[in-house]
Amino acid sequence: MQLQQGDETAFRKLVDTWQDMVYNTVAGIVQNADDADDLTQEVFIQVYQSVSSFKGESKFSTWLYRIAVTKSLDHLKRKKRKKRFAFVQSLFGGSSEEVIHPADYDHPGVLTENKEKAAALFKALQQLPDNQRIAFTLHKLEAQKHQDIAEVMNLSVPAVESLIARAKSNLRKILENYYVQNIAQEL
Repeated sequence: MQLQQGDETAFRKLVDTWQDMVYNTVAGIVQNADDADDLTQEVFIQVYQSVSSFKGESKFSTWLYRIAVTKSLDHLKRKKRKKRFAFVQSLFGGSSEEVIHPADYDHPGVLTENKEKAAALFKALQQLPDNQRIAFTLHKLEAQKHQDIAEVMNLSVPAVESLIARAKSNLRKILENYYVQNIAQEL
């Protein structure tokens, strides 16, 4: 593989081919456009630095998805730690800066007329456990097959199917509550 030999043209072609997929995957998980931009760059930096370790035991896309998902989860964990640390500091009179997370996120693939529904969905997705959110995001937003998701997440296909089913069930409950509250407010 030319990329493994450090060919810059091959790397540029790789970025051109895969950057939308990586960005959309990361954006679907972190739900912040600026963070998604930064993480997409980090993913490709890691790919460039570690492509020599890619052995071809799985598809390249699976390896790339795995890096994107891992980077996204690591970012969310760091963000949660920062938020907790800021909260603890505020309790002890430290920095009063609040960590701000945007309430609404506009995914680039959502049509304008569906923005409100998408915002409700993305808000609900944030309430799911990481594994459910990732399986659901890869399946529904990235149109990945269960087998491919299983490879990315290092799980069995039945485990992925179970995660997606639980995610759907949990989302249904969360969104049902959301819509019931909104209808009650409109009346």
